[in-house]
Amino acid sequence: MIDMRTQEQNRLGTTHETVEPSIKEHIGYLDQEIEKLKRQIAEVIDHDPNLRGKRDLLDSIPGLGETTIAVILSALHVFEGVKCVQKTVAFIGLAPKETLSGSSLKGKSRICKIGHARLRKALFMPALVAMRYNPVMIDFYRHLKEKGKNGKVILCAIMRKLVYLIYGILKSGKPFDQNYKQNFA
Repeated sequence: MIDMRTQEQNRLGTTHETVEPSIKEHIGYLDQEIEKLKRQIAEVIDHDPNLRGKRDLLDSIPGLGETTIAVILSALHVFEGVKCVQKTVAFIGLAPKETLSGSSLKGKSRICKIGHARLRKALFMPALVAMRYNPVMIDFYRHLKEKGKNGKVILCAIMRKLVYLIYGILKSGKPFDQNYKQNFA
């Protein structure tokens, strides 16, 4: 629905003025439906004690918002059905993949991108927010910056680190600890 609304908003700038009222009406309808769906998702989470508890745990992580938490809860099998976090990271498509081809022995590393694109997309903005407001991620960002990593590499690493945090918090059942310090050596 959000993608449809974006498409309609993009059409506004290029359409003939006689069609504009119809497009604006459709955008209004889509806005109402999006809000209705958000309320329904919140009700489902509020009425299920298991989902509500997991939502409260995830809400303790600085950087994760209501929408991201709903996406994560809709894909809980990714976090609960796997015994190690590396498999979860690979499933989402955030695992580094080194390019080895022909005579080149060392290619440029990239993220795999094979996996759950919706989760990967949902973690993008929270990673940007976490780099500014999550103390663990701020330290991690500084560490990577000192090592000379560029912005995209750092952002992917923050997204991966968020998956580690989400996985650990859901597995342990304990909320995020603001005072947690990690050794990056």
